[in-house]
Amino acid sequence: MNDMNLIEDEVMDDTLCGVRDKRGHWTPHKKPKRAPLFVWPAQPAALAKWLFGFPGYLWPWNLGYAIVAALFWLFLTPPMETMKTIDIGWVLFLLGRNAALTILLFGGMHYWFYIKKAQGGAFKFNARWPETDSKIFLFRNQTTENIIWSLCSGVPIWTGFEVFMMWCFANGYIPYVSFAEHPVYCVLLMVLVPLWRSFHFYLIHRLIHVGKLYDWVHKLHHNNVNPGPWSGLSMHPIEHLLFFSNVLIHLIVPAHPLHVIFQLLHGGMTPARGHSGFDQLELAKGKKADMDAYMHYLHHRYFEVNYGAGDIPFDEWFGTWHDGSKETEEAMKRRFKARAIARS
Repeated sequence: MNDMNLIEDEVMDDTLCGVRDKRGHWTPHKKPKRAPLFVWPAQPAALAKWLFGFPGYLWPWNLGYAIVAALFWLFLTPPMETMKTIDIGWVLFLLGRNAALTILLFGGMHYWFYIKKAQGGAFKFNARWPETDSKIFLFRNQTTENIIWSLCSGVPIWTGFEVFMMWCFANGYIPYVSFAEHPVYCVLLMVLVPLWRSFHFYLIHRLIHVGKLYDWVHKLHHNNVNPGPWSGLSMHPIEHLLFFSNVLIHLIVPAHPLHVIFQLLHGGMTPARGHSGFDQLELAKGKKADMDAYMHYLHHRYFEVNYGAGDIPFDEWFGTWHDGSKETEEAMKRRFKARAIARS
């Protein structure tokens, strides 16, 4: 295990926004809240702020991913005529394009937070750094293993789904809609993609936490108790298949190829942020961006809380919510104790 590294001369003062306990775990004062979309009675002002505000549901992250997806579709996707036939040339092109984006985003975050250590330990949930000498990881190195699984399994399976869906579109095997002819439907579908992904993620995530499926499949990902950006896509191939399978909904739900690219890109990119290990990203002096990573960090710390992605409050509804407060900590302990008693 690495030595505890509490940075004394922080680049940013995280004591104003949270507290670090004697073990080095940093907890933000601000707790995750239920999205206004799922609050009743309805709060129109709060809903509008959540949807259109900065930061909010649309901007910066989801709109940013949508812009990248649009650029991919316009400039970095072969013509439909080409994709009518599976050919190694365009398949490798898509694989290279997706790999380059993954390296740019995941590698960029890792460089900023963990190599350059531009923020020191400020806003880092766990004061430890990634493991560099642990037998549970390939080559005894956490980051090395994470990169291998991400690039050698995650990106190829992501690309495989994209190749299959594009081939289906090109051959007219699945329902197609045009942005020009159905702009409202197509834009609404883009807006709903992250919510569908949240729903699908919760279902498959709960599934792979059950019994032997956890041991055979999901344990590999959970070896990252103290995750970093590359941990996000570090999964068993079966988990990658389940994770990216949400795009198969467009075998029956009419869509445009851009929706497929956005949905897969969204799935491929969001894990970097959610597993960053940091609460805030310093953009400039005094300017920070919320990484929205605390809820999922607690899942990696405690394993059986916060199964969802956060947009839909499944964990609140099913009693597995943990927001870092003493109340939810005690609720978790009571749940674990009751289960232990039931098993004895």
